[in-house]
Amino acid sequence: MEMHGIYVPIVTPFEADGSVALAALDELARSVLAEGATGLVALSTTGESALLTAREKSDVLAVCGRVCRESGAPLIVGAGGSAIESSAHELQRLSGLADAALVPTPPLVRPSLDGVLAHFTYLAERSPVPVIVYDVPHRTGCALDAQTLGANGSLPGVIGVKFAHGVVDAEAVEVLGNPPPGFAVLAGDDAFLSPLLAMGAAGGILASAHLATARFVEFVEAWDKGDLERVRTLGHALAEVSLAAFAEPNPAVIKAVLADHGRIPSASVRRPLLPASGDALARTLAALRALI
Repeated sequence: MEMHGIYVPIVTPFEADGSVALAALDELARSVLAEGATGLVALSTTGESALLTAREKSDVLAVCGRVCRESGAPLIVGAGGSAIESSAHELQRLSGLADAALVPTPPLVRPSLDGVLAHFTYLAERSPVPVIVYDVPHRTGCALDAQTLGANGSLPGVIGVKFAHGVVDAEAVEVLGNPPPGFAVLAGDDAFLSPLLAMGAAGGILASAHLATARFVEFVEAWDKGDLERVRTLGHALAEVSLAAFAEPNPAVIKAVLADHGRIPSASVRRPLLPASGDALARTLAALRALI
């Protein structure tokens, strides 16, 4: 699986009564792929996977899988957690259902970096689908250094990392300067897409790409073509959209905009998340108008 371009970590839309809006999910998934997204990520943090029931997760996976098969697009599925055996079991259940799995470094337990490598070694050996490391320290409490990222990237079956350190740091510089063969670095912090692409990232898994999918796709294509004038203009505008969309806990603002545009039936998120404020929605809508 060669990774490149924009992957949308699809939200899980809810009806007014709190049930999953499967028809809206189908339409939303098809729309972002029609606008040029390379693929979808289902059951991600943006998809509120930690707040869904097992039945709801199964329904979301079924919808996203069907849309991706019919569109000829890859489906990545969020899987795994702190416990290694249950993580392995989740991955094994993805056989025939996903093209790859997005697996976080073990949250809450804060293992050593050698422990993280042991964790991914064990999972990669047992996973029926390729593994993408989700390196998101502000959620897991464990930041991977370049050496550990490189070691994970050299494991058979590990094909990339969603890099979400919240900064462009020395680890990003080092791992992008000398990645293992076949190991793709994908931007995971939307506002830092441009600098990571400049250093060699293959694309991004970006929640704010829900809101302007075609523009994010155009942006990656402009980098590929070396169109620096377009990159600068479009990059600043997209960063403003991303900063506005993440002013409050994700995916509240994303959902508020999608609901405002009539693309999902409600802006509801599952508690303990709360709906976006009016100010956050207004700021994001203004950033989108400026982008257009």
